[in-house]
Amino acid sequence: MRGRLIYAFVAELHRLDVEAMAAFDPDGPGPLRSGLDPDFREPVLLDGDGDGVAEPWRRERPMVRVPCQVEPEALEAVRMSTMGNAPRSSIDLVFHFQDLEDLGLVDRDTGEALVRPGDRLGAIRTRSGELAQAFRSPLFVVEARPLGFGLSLGRSRRNLLLVSFQDRVAARSLV
Repeated sequence: MRGRLIYAFVAELHRLDVEAMAAFDPDGPGPLRSGLDPDFREPVLLDGDGDGVAEPWRRERPMVRVPCQVEPEALEAVRMSTMGNAPRSSIDLVFHFQDLEDLGLVDRDTGEALVRPGDRLGAIRTRSGELAQAFRSPLFVVEARPLGFGLSLGRSRRNLLLVSFQDRVAARSLV
């Protein structure tokens, strides 16, 4: 017995495609050799629109819808700065490993969940597909960790994955 989610919704996940980013040269003959920063393993910043300010260059896998249980933390909580209001958002979603396995989101060799830091949450929908929550600023996975390892004494298996999402304020300078 692995249990089940309660009050389930559906999360729209956009997984970061690290392999595609590492293999692609985003600036052609320029100094970059990969779309992935070699030190931080994050998307490189490029000035794609010529305004003098670099934007993150990302490649994502096709969106996947995963049943989840929603544990809201803070959505657009007010945080004042010298430049005005800089709202912060964070939300935790609980996924069932059975759903992740059914969707091919668990590595067969290691058993590791393939929902990882850098993946983006697009929206939360009801089970019938109606939009329940969209996000003005993107929310990214900052932590994904197994919560429970089953309810059965005879054949225990892990059952839940807690995934924490937060917005990531891009630090940009006009100088």
